[in-house]
Amino acid sequence: MSNHPPPNADQPLAGIRVLDLTRLLPGPVATMHLADLGAEVIKIEDTGAGDYARTMGPVRNVVSQFFVAVNRGKDMLRMNLKDAQERERLLAMVEQADVLIESFRPGVMARLGLGWDVLRARNPKLIMCAISGYGQDGLFAQLAGHDINYIAYSGMLDQNAGPDGRPALPNLQVGDLLGGAQCALQGILAALVAVKMGGPGRCIDVSMTDAVLAHNIMPLVAVNNTGAVAAPGRDLLTGGVPCYNLYRTSDQRHMAVGALELKFWEICCDVLQRPDLKGRHWQLGQQIGGADALAVQGELDALFAQRTLQEWSDVFAASDCCVSPVLKMEEALQHPLFRSRAMVTQQEHATEGMHWAVAHPIKFSL
Repeated sequence: MSNHPPPNADQPLAGIRVLDLTRLLPGPVATMHLADLGAEVIKIEDTGAGDYARTMGPVRNVVSQFFVAVNRGKDMLRMNLKDAQERERLLAMVEQADVLIESFRPGVMARLGLGWDVLRARNPKLIMCAISGYGQDGLFAQLAGHDINYIAYSGMLDQNAGPDGRPALPNLQVGDLLGGAQCALQGILAALVAVKMGGPGRCIDVSMTDAVLAHNIMPLVAVNNTGAVAAPGRDLLTGGVPCYNLYRTSDQRHMAVGALELKFWEICCDVLQRPDLKGRHWQLGQQIGGADALAVQGELDALFAQRTLQEWSDVFAASDCCVSPVLKMEEALQHPLFRSRAMVTQQEHATEGMHWAVAHPIKFSL
């Protein structure tokens, strides 16, 4: 089965061949981006159930929309890597590949006879990327985990909470995507540059939990400043100031106010016809998470509750002050913002029919 688009010599990774042994979300998203950038990606699944993503969620016909969403642009191949002949077949493919990416638990590839030492012997220029929850070594290397565990350990989930302190589960898998997909992509691209400059291939160890910890910047800043993070909903970017907050509308939707800088807050106050609030801003000494900040937030709660989402969207449309509606996904797919950038199209899948497809977010010009 092939889901690979026509080759495009103008794409930056044209001519790069990637062997993808990953499953579910992190690895497949990384290799999808490589395919979007022009690489030839061969997705290799076992001869049994294959990638678990095939059956996660409703299946319209043959595979789930989850599988469709993260595996565009790839050629599909089934192999039993426990079979000696199939392993030799894979090693022959390794000789002609630039990248191999896997997401098994640490040690599985070695037990299959496909460890880094074996792969490197067959192709010294090969880049191998291993994505795991907790890294290839360390105390937790052999432990199972999912996104919820990675963001919990790294201090991110604790901060994704409202004033009552209960963490809310984000529907953006931060550990899987920031950690597993984007950091793997970053490592692979850096290693490809090194090989292009005459260096050897190398093995990349990506820990999804390490990656979230490394990007958890604002809580790290708080610890360095005061020794501890702020209470939930009381830091600068988590609800502790009225100029950077969410407000419920009369139709039970929400507006996102991001007037973090004073100049934007002043415009926002003018649009709201509350110029008296202009001086009550954190850059003018308002205590973050303090009584005055909460008092102003209460006034804005009452104000935004007087109109619908659409009415407030229309009110703020002509003012550049970082205020926007909180859209549902079905609304985002139809929004002119993304349509004008050709980010969203309807495409036909070979077995699943028409579906919404999101384009690669990085655009190149020659």
